[in-house]
Amino acid sequence: MKVYLSVDLGAGSGRVIAGKSDFSEGHSEREYLELEELHRFDNNNVELPGGYFWDIIGLYRNIVTGIRAGVDKYGDAVQSIGIDTWGCDYALISKNGNLLGMPYQYRDTRSEGMEEKAGSLMKTEEIYAHTGISPAFYNTSLHLLAQAQQKSRALNEADRLLFISDLIAYWLTGEKANERTIASTSQLYSPATKDWAWDVIDALGIPRGVFGKINDPGTILGTTRKDIEGKIGKSGIKVVNAPQHDTAAAVAGIPIGASSEDKDAVDVWISSGTWSIMGVEIDEPILTPDAQEAGFANETGVNNSIRFLKNISGLWMIQECRRHWRDEEGKDFGYGALAQLATEAEPFTAFVDPDDPVFSTPGNMPDKIQEYCRKTGQAVPDKKGTILRIASESVALKYRLTFDQLGELVKKNLGKELGKVYMGGGGIQNQMLTQNAADAIGREVVAGPIEATSCGNLITQMVALGDLPDIKAGRDLILRSNDIVHYQPQDTEEWAKQLERFKLIINQ
Repeated sequence: MKVYLSVDLGAGSGRVIAGKSDFSEGHSEREYLELEELHRFDNNNVELPGGYFWDIIGLYRNIVTGIRAGVDKYGDAVQSIGIDTWGCDYALISKNGNLLGMPYQYRDTRSEGMEEKAGSLMKTEEIYAHTGISPAFYNTSLHLLAQAQQKSRALNEADRLLFISDLIAYWLTGEKANERTIASTSQLYSPATKDWAWDVIDALGIPRGVFGKINDPGTILGTTRKDIEGKIGKSGIKVVNAPQHDTAAAVAGIPIGASSEDKDAVDVWISSGTWSIMGVEIDEPILTPDAQEAGFANETGVNNSIRFLKNISGLWMIQECRRHWRDEEGKDFGYGALAQLATEAEPFTAFVDPDDPVFSTPGNMPDKIQEYCRKTGQAVPDKKGTILRIASESVALKYRLTFDQLGELVKKNLGKELGKVYMGGGGIQNQMLTQNAADAIGREVVAGPIEATSCGNLITQMVALGDLPDIKAGRDLILRSNDIVHYQPQDTEEWAKQLERFKLIINQ
């Protein structure tokens, strides 16, 4: 048996996962990939004088603890480590390798006003044409621009910029490099030239010297440092540049195309969680003004692919409703109980726009949904199940709008139609939302695996070490190892009718 360790850091929590596969005699086809959670920990941002920061030292300590748990249990069977994290956030490193301040959290207010400032230095359309990324408060570019405008001492003294996943990999190996999928989220990378977007970097006044070598996902970065052998219990564990952006890892872990009949169609993937991200894997970026206007981004994936995608608010509203009822009313519903309440409620009573800014922040989500319904002249829900059903149906209809936009752009730019919809991630455990997605889109939804991000991280390590021939073989392995559920669309005429009503309501 061989064991690979996946370090998966989200904006709220982190985990170290062991992926186990039997390579002994009789298992030459790598018949399964079994996942085991070794260590889970919180990831909290900290408010300090000067802003909001990540507790990066605490994260690293927990990662080392998780690696040690894997070594203690599996010893020499442990082959490698891969890391994936959320995108955009970064650290600055001095010439002698020291951290120049704690990494800021992407919601820190220093980016306020920077979108307008960036637009005055280079037209937004030109930035998109170079990077394939639209401006957003969390862009690396805007946070670096803020530091440049403030004449940040840390930025002036920095030798290298490392994204959070790069920083963890550096601390484990001593090797400094930027991984391509995480770099592509920054609005400072060119998916066309596959290099840093130097014209944008220069226009924003960011020093070129902080940008270094870019590694492809699947590159073996190095081995664990001798200095940490005592802490992790083993020497020389390989550290692989997995797809270091968690969405890139999730897409790698979704068995796209596994059950498609039309090989000329472009299959759609959805990474389902707090955020839902919908997109396609294509060979070249789509950098047109209409793609920008529709809010689509071009990020890098495995096999030199482009993830042409759009973010949609996913389970956020449902999660926030649960938190409010737990904290304010003392009623701690499990997600299964919430789904049951929604299923029992009357359908299509009202709709909200899940991506309206009013829903973007925490705090009394049930009241926000009620107030949105009131302001748009709809029936105001007074039961928990109705509120939840409104949230679920609204997210599904937003999927449909995005699917239609995606189809138009793919048809116009690639001359192809969209195929099946593949969905992975923790959000597929909400069976009502997953069924609603099939109903609203009017296509079969192939759902699985739940642990798409860890699966994508792990199979990339296996390919890098030569234990799998390629990512397709890895996706086949994931398909054999997980329960994949097929959701057939139902009541499509009624959902199409409700779609027109939904459009009118959210466009008021």
